Amino acid sequence: MAKPAIYLDHNAAAPLLPEVRTALVGALAWTGNPSSVHGHGRQLRNLVETARDQVALLAGAERSQTVFTGSASEAITQAIVGGAAALPVQRIIVSEGEHSASLSAADASGLPIDKIGLDGDGVIKVDALADALRRADDAGAKALVGVHWVNNETGVVQPMAAINALVGASPHYLFVDAVQAFGKLDLEFAASASDMMAISGHKIGATAGVGALLMKSHADKVHLIPGGGQEQGRRGGTQSAAILAGFGAAAAAFREHYQRADVGVLVQNIDAGLRQLASDLSVFGAKAERVGNVINFAVPGMSSAVAMMGLDLLGISVSSGSACSSGKVGRSHVLSAMGVEPELADCALRVSLGWNSTADEVAALLAGYETVLMRQRHRAA
Repeated sequence: MAKPAIYLDHNAAAPLLPEVRTALVGALAWTGNPSSVHGHGRQLRNLVETARDQVALLAGAERSQTVFTGSASEAITQAIVGGAAALPVQRIIVSEGEHSASLSAADASGLPIDKIGLDGDGVIKVDALADALRRADDAGAKALVGVHWVNNETGVVQPMAAINALVGASPHYLFVDAVQAFGKLDLEFAASASDMMAISGHKIGATAGVGALLMKSHADKVHLIPGGGQEQGRRGGTQSAAILAGFGAAAAAFREHYQRADVGVLVQNIDAGLRQLASDLSVFGAKAERVGNVINFAVPGMSSAVAMMGLDLLGISVSSGSACSSGKVGRSHVLSAMGVEPELADCALRVSLGWNSTADEVAALLAGYETVLMRQRHRAA
C-alpha cells in the first residue's frame, strides 16, 4: 500500500523520529528480561533506566516519580480508577471536554462524578470547578480532579496555573492529562501541585504502546496492574526495553526537532489561507490560548466526512477530531461542550502539525482543500 504523501495528523500520532529508530534497533540486539540479574538483564535494565531519566527530564519530574505504562490511556485509567480505589476520595471531578479515556475512566471509577463545563472557546470554567470543590468540602468529601492541559481536538491550553493554585490550596487531589502538552509546554511536574500526570510516547515521535504516569510519593499506592514488582511495584509486567529506549530517545530529541519546524508559523499560514478561501470559516477556540501545532475549523456545508475523503484522495491525511472517536458515528463531545451547533460540528476538521511538517505541505493542504471546497460548492449550486 502506497503511503499518503502528506501527513497532517500529528495529534493522533507523530511520525517516528530518526533517533527513535536508531534506539529501537540498538535495543533489539539484546535478549533478556530487564528484571534478570545476569549481564543481559543488567544491560536491558540500564536501557530502561536511561529512558526513565530522559522522559523525566522532559517532564520536569524526578526519575522516581516516572512510572512507565503501556499507553497514556492506561496511565489515565491508573490515575482515575486506581486513584478512586487507593486514595481517600469520594468524588471524581472532570471537565466535559476531557479525552474519552478520562471520561471512560471516571465512569468506571464507581464514584459519583461532577462534570465541569467549558466556555465557548473550550476553556474549563474555573469558577465552576471552584464551586464543585466547595460542594465537596461542604459534604465532607475529598475529590479527585481530572483535567487535560491541552485539548487534543482544539489545541486549547487550559488555565493550569489557576487550576493548580485552586486544587493545590485544597485537600483534594489533582490529576492532569498532559498528553498533548508533553514536549510542547514546560510541565515542571515535580514543582507543580499535580499529584499525578499522564504522558504518551507516540505523540512525540516514539512508537505507540508506551506512556507514563508521573506520580508524587503520596500517590504511590495508586495501582492498576499488579505483578512481579516492576516499576517499583507501581505497574506490573515485564518492560519492553526496546520500546522504552525509543521513548527515551524521543524525549531527548523531540523538542529540538519540533522547535526547528516552527509549527506555530505554519498553523498561522493555514489559518490565513483558509480565511481567504472561505469568509464563513469558523476556527474553534480562536479566542483562547492554543498550543501552536493544531487548528480545528469548519466551513458550513462542507462536511468533515466529505472533506477528509477528498483530501485523502489527494494524498493528504487530516482528521475530524480525536483518533479514538473519529471513526465512530457521532459528533465531537468537545465541540458540543463548547456549544457549537450540531450542523457546524459535523463540518469540523482537525489539522495537526509536528516535527517534520513543512511549508510545502501547508501549501498543498490549502490547494487541496480549495479543490474539495469548490467541488462541493459546485455540486450544491
